[in-house]
Amino acid sequence: MEDRFDFYNPTRLLFGEGRENEVGDIVKGYGFSSVFVLYGGGSAERSGLLNRIRESLKGVGISYREMGGIRPNPEIGFVRKALAEIKERPVDLLLAVGGGSVIDTAKSLGVAYYYEGDPFDFNLHLATPKKTLPVGVILTIASAGSESSNSCVIQDDERQIKQGFNSDVVRPLFAIENPALTLGVPALHVFAGVSDTMMHSLERYFCASDENELADNLALDVVKTTMEAGKALLKDPNDKKARASLMLCSSLSHDGFTSIGKKFSTVVHPLEHTLSAYCPSIIHGAGVALIYPAWAKHVFKKDLKKFANLTRKLFSLEGANEEETAIMGIRAMEAFFQSIGMPSSFGEVGLTSLDLAPLVDLATGNGTRLVGRYPQPLDREDVEAIYSRLLAKEEL
Repeated sequence: MEDRFDFYNPTRLLFGEGRENEVGDIVKGYGFSSVFVLYGGGSAERSGLLNRIRESLKGVGISYREMGGIRPNPEIGFVRKALAEIKERPVDLLLAVGGGSVIDTAKSLGVAYYYEGDPFDFNLHLATPKKTLPVGVILTIASAGSESSNSCVIQDDERQIKQGFNSDVVRPLFAIENPALTLGVPALHVFAGVSDTMMHSLERYFCASDENELADNLALDVVKTTMEAGKALLKDPNDKKARASLMLCSSLSHDGFTSIGKKFSTVVHPLEHTLSAYCPSIIHGAGVALIYPAWAKHVFKKDLKKFANLTRKLFSLEGANEEETAIMGIRAMEAFFQSIGMPSSFGEVGLTSLDLAPLVDLATGNGTRLVGRYPQPLDREDVEAIYSRLLAKEEL
């Protein structure tokens, strides 16, 4: 653990059945009078959720406008279009109704409102956000954790760049979480959300640690709870307690709680961001489940103790030595991802050997940058080796 660190999470969490119906009173309680509602596809309308939000806002005299059509792997073009709308007719609050894609779009829009340059400058790290329009969230899928995180990931299709920036400025003001709202989410996206939630804490676990690191224990507890909830939903998709666990784990996994006191950097996420920037049809959570075993097989010998500890804590397995135990855990994790319908090879997400070279170029900036830090930074050869494992299901 570091000797000095800050932990800051101002997001107010309002959890429970029917809490979305309180959104009007919540918004009014902050003193806001106008709201810009952002959402994704038609499910929010078909489910009646948008109507309930409208009625709640109208009931307390809050004016609102709406803009829908935000896609998975959100694109900067939508942000630019929405920015023109709110510059012309300003609002007090951005209300994101959906999951990570909608929330990150709202975050990008919020900081862009007070910036004269292009909104994607923040993601390219050419500018640092100083101020934002407040963002509120009504969460409809447990996955990205953006509802309480300081992260904002957007992509630019034209340049095939998908990249995030981190700033406490973008943490949402509040997040309304009703697990029942996730009942209409397709199973594939539910289990991709399981994978993404797990990876947020797994990547925090796989950062440098001291002995008996509190954050590592917290991270593995959140991962284990997420896995157990995922298994419960395989048996009963209507299990409300499992959905509640997933929703809470999503928020806790990516708000900094499971890396408290540690320096945190990602490695699986940027490797996946390359995939979905290159091929936007790839579901992000499915992509991280695809990448993790290949990355683990490549680096596990650099920290056998940490990989073996994960095996014991998550799977209650023990080999003849640390290396064998670590390998057992990698195989068990790979099997878990496959059990919830996640892909295990490039072919399953529509990629072939012809895509290998351009993917490596994108991930490494044509060999000019390293990916990740721990247990080793990945250079061009490392990234090529990891992606190559996914052309065929390579075993340890």
